[in-house]
Amino acid sequence: MELSLLDVLAFVVFLSAVIGISLYASRKEENTEDYFLAGRNLTWWLIGFSLIASNISTEHFVGMAGAGFGAAGLAIASYEWIAAITMVVMGLFLLPIFLRLGIYTMPEFLEHRFGQGARTLMAVYMIIAYVGVAIAAVLYSGALGIQAIFGLDLTLGIWLIGLLAGAYTIYGGLKAVVWSDLLQGAALLIGGAVVTVIGFEKLGGISVFLQENADKLHVGLPADNPDIPWTALLLGIWIPNFYYWGFNQFISQRTLGARSLRDGQMGLIFAAAIKLIIPFIIVFPGIMAFQLFRDQIAVGDQAYPVLINNLLPVGLRGILFAALFGAVMSSLDSMLNSASTIFTMDIYKRRLRPLATAGQTVKVGRIATAVFVVAGCLLGPLPGSFSGVFEYIQMIWGFISPGIVAVFVFGLVFRRAPQCAALAAMILGVPVYGLLLWLFPDVAFLNHMAVTFSVLLLVMAAFTLARPLPEPVRLLGETFGEKSIDLRPSSSARWLGGIVVLLTIMLYVVFW
Repeated sequence: MELSLLDVLAFVVFLSAVIGISLYASRKEENTEDYFLAGRNLTWWLIGFSLIASNISTEHFVGMAGAGFGAAGLAIASYEWIAAITMVVMGLFLLPIFLRLGIYTMPEFLEHRFGQGARTLMAVYMIIAYVGVAIAAVLYSGALGIQAIFGLDLTLGIWLIGLLAGAYTIYGGLKAVVWSDLLQGAALLIGGAVVTVIGFEKLGGISVFLQENADKLHVGLPADNPDIPWTALLLGIWIPNFYYWGFNQFISQRTLGARSLRDGQMGLIFAAAIKLIIPFIIVFPGIMAFQLFRDQIAVGDQAYPVLINNLLPVGLRGILFAALFGAVMSSLDSMLNSASTIFTMDIYKRRLRPLATAGQTVKVGRIATAVFVVAGCLLGPLPGSFSGVFEYIQMIWGFISPGIVAVFVFGLVFRRAPQCAALAAMILGVPVYGLLLWLFPDVAFLNHMAVTFSVLLLVMAAFTLARPLPEPVRLLGETFGEKSIDLRPSSSARWLGGIVVLLTIMLYVVFW
C-alpha cells in the first residue's frame, strides 16, 4: 500500500501522543495498588472505554472482519452480542463478590474459595495462555497489518510492536494502560464508524448493502456449520464469553481497579452497550470488502486493511492505521500487565517471597513484563499456521476456559465443593477438550467447549458428593490493601443492564 506523507505524519503524531500522555498519567506509580490496579481509583467511563479498547484489536479488525468476509458472515457477531449480556451478569452479580474480597487477581479468588493449590494452578494456566495464545496472536495480527500497510517484514514487525508496547507498560503499569486504551479506543470507534459510513455510500446505501448481502447477514447458521452453528449459541459460546469477561485477569483487572462498586458496574454496562455496536463497524466492513474488493483479497484477514486503503482519504487513512496499530499495543499492554500481575501477586509474593516490600514487588512486576514481551515475540509467528487469527485465539483458549468457568460457577453455587473438585476440573479440562478436537475435528470447537464444560461439572459434582466440606465456604471481605472502596451498588445498573439485554435479544430477532 502506498501512503502519502500526510498519512505517515498522522500515524507518527497520533502514536507519539498516545504514548506520551500514557506515560505522563502514570508518572507517580509507587506501590502495588498504584502499579497493578491504578490505585483502585478508576472511574466508570475510563473502565468502560478501557474494557472495549483492550478487547478490540487487530484480531478483531483483522480476524473478525476476515470472518465476516468469509463464510461466517454476521454470525461472528455473536461473540460481541453474547459478550454484552455476559458483562451485565458480571457487573450485577459477580463484581460485588470480587470487590468485597479486595482481590488483585482472579486466581486469588480461588484461594478464598478453594485454597492455595487452585490459585497456583489457575495462575500457571493463565500465564501460559497469555504468552502462548493471546500475546502471540496480538503480535502476529498486528505485524500482519503493518506488513500490509508498510511492507515491513513480519518478524521485524512483531518485535517492533512488542518492544514499543512493553516499554511504556513496564514503566507505567495499569494506569498507563487504561489511558492509552482511552485514546486508542476512541480513535478506533470513530474511525470504524467512518469506514462503515463511507462503505455504505460506496455501495449505494444501507438498503443496497442489506439486499445484496442478505445471505451473509444471519446469526443463526445450520447445526452442521463448522464455525458457529446455532447449537453453539445454546451453551458453547457462553463459556469463552464468561471466561473472558468474568474470570479473565486481562479484562477483570480494570473492574478490580474501580474506585467504587458503582463505578465498576456502570463501567461494565457502558462497555456492554458499546459491544452491541462493534459488529456494525467491524463485521459489516468485512462483508463490504467481500462485495467490493474480493478479487484483490487472497485471505480474509486482509479484508479490513484493503478496505481502508481503498476507501479512506489521505490523512484520515494514516490516523486509522495509527489507531489500528495503537489497538495492537492497547491489547498487548493489557495482557502484559495482567500476566505480570498474576506472576507477581499469585506466584512471587504468595509462593516465593510473601514478605516482599512494595518496591520489590513492583520491581519484579516490571522484570516479569519484560520477560513476557520477549517470550511473546518469540512465539509471535505461531498463529500464522492456523486458518485465521481469530479462530486460533478462540480455539486454543478452549483448553483452559471450560475448566476455569466450571470451577468458578460451581464453586460460587455449591459452597461445600472441596478443593480436590476444583483441581480435578482444571486438570481434566485440557485432555478432555484436546481429545474431542482430535476425535471430532469437523465439529465446531464451541460445541467441544460445551461438552467439556458439562463433563467437568459432573466431575465436580461427583467429588462434592464424595467429599463435601463440613461447612459451606463464606466469602467475606478481608482487606483492601492501602485503600478502602465504596461497596454500595449502582441504583441505575439493573435497569440499564436490562435495556442492554433487551436490545441484544432484538438484534438476534432482526438478524436471525
